[in-house]
Amino acid sequence: MTTTTDHRAELDESDSGLKRTITGRQLFFYTLGDVLGSGIYVLIGLVAAAVGGAFWIAFAVGITIAAITGSAYAELVTKYPKAAGASLYVNKAFGSRALTFLITVSFLSASFAAAGSLASGFAQYFAELWAAPPALLVMLLFVAALSVINFIGITESVVINMLMAFVEIAGLVIILVAGVWYIAQGDADFGTLVEFKTTGNPALAILAGVALSFFAMTGFENTANVAEETVDPHRSFPRALLGGMIVAGLVYVLVSVAAALTVSTDTLAGSDAALLEVVREGILPMPVGFMSDLFAVIAMIAITNTTLVAVVTQPRILYGMANEDVVPSAFNRLHEGRRSPWVGLVFSGVVVAALLVVGTLLTEAGSGLDLVARLATVTVLFLLFIYALVIVSALKLRGQDEHEGTFRANTPLLLLGLLGNLAILAWSVYDDPASLLWCAGLLGVGVVLFLVEYVFGRRGGSGTSPDAEVQIV
Repeated sequence: MTTTTDHRAELDESDSGLKRTITGRQLFFYTLGDVLGSGIYVLIGLVAAAVGGAFWIAFAVGITIAAITGSAYAELVTKYPKAAGASLYVNKAFGSRALTFLITVSFLSASFAAAGSLASGFAQYFAELWAAPPALLVMLLFVAALSVINFIGITESVVINMLMAFVEIAGLVIILVAGVWYIAQGDADFGTLVEFKTTGNPALAILAGVALSFFAMTGFENTANVAEETVDPHRSFPRALLGGMIVAGLVYVLVSVAAALTVSTDTLAGSDAALLEVVREGILPMPVGFMSDLFAVIAMIAITNTTLVAVVTQPRILYGMANEDVVPSAFNRLHEGRRSPWVGLVFSGVVVAALLVVGTLLTEAGSGLDLVARLATVTVLFLLFIYALVIVSALKLRGQDEHEGTFRANTPLLLLGLLGNLAILAWSVYDDPASLLWCAGLLGVGVVLFLVEYVFGRRGGSGTSPDAEVQIV
């Protein structure tokens, strides 16, 4: 067994070229910012409709399953503190290039679908301020604007992302303050918190709510991609990752409780901008009109923040895949002046725009499609597949590459987390089987790119070594 000291020395001598500058505290806030995204701004009304006044339970169960999954990531990161994330872990566990490719394409597809869902949510809040422009035009301009910011450069994108994160948290603080104020006035009916709208089994109602709310729990998997830049990851990563997820989950639960106590479930369920309804109740001693407009702007900034992360990620995944000769080499072209992967950026924007156009056409055709919910479900399906494989990988790799600093997740909890991920996956498919068609379409995009490279691309690329194979996420 390698000692902790020797293992850390090996890390310090790594030739990866990435400096270990991220401290445990910085990693905590990085995780918190990733998880505490805009999903709750977009989906809380749908979760309330699925569960009833007790919809806070869905958020609590969802973050619990996500945190257990996070513990699998923590264990694997302390073994393999590299930037490749899930692709690396699955490759180590199964040694299958095809499965590694599937994981990478699934991650890319989830990012496409998430960006589409968030763009649709942005348009809903935008309509609260100005309803004249068509929603599709707003969504497309939103995606185009973020693509331009990404083209300008990754540094500028990260700075903007950090600034928007503070605004995003401020919006949730407004909801929490309104809830506390409402309780202090003695108007709260706590019986609402245990009410279920469904006439069937409450457990199934919660499962349906978890399937929707899980979109808000994702993001923690991105933290694994900075493991290679974290100081002493074996000690700091498990605490920072799990701590950030727990704090984010607590905030989600408290915001859900505040919304349930201050606004009727029917109002939340029927609103395209559900959290805005809390502000419209006029609980806080401030002009309702001003606060409503302010909160709508905050919500749009929050959604922009999370979407920007997806837009930044997409072309860089394609860039890495092109470097491994998995997709056409055009995707590894950088703009001469801005050094941005512009081909991947344009392609990603086109894919997201296509999702939005198709979804809008289906909605206008009277299909009854809820574009936010459909694309959120597609995102969750892809990520649940990835999460389940990461947990299996953690269990399969037990006893391998371990040292004194290796974090070991609780085995029964990992099995429970695996069951939870599979249960949510199964319910999501059962509840919305048409989402599988959307998943197949996105996977098809990745397969077509692979086939184009296979038939017309160069041979003998860099993807020959195990380490090279997994540097695509």
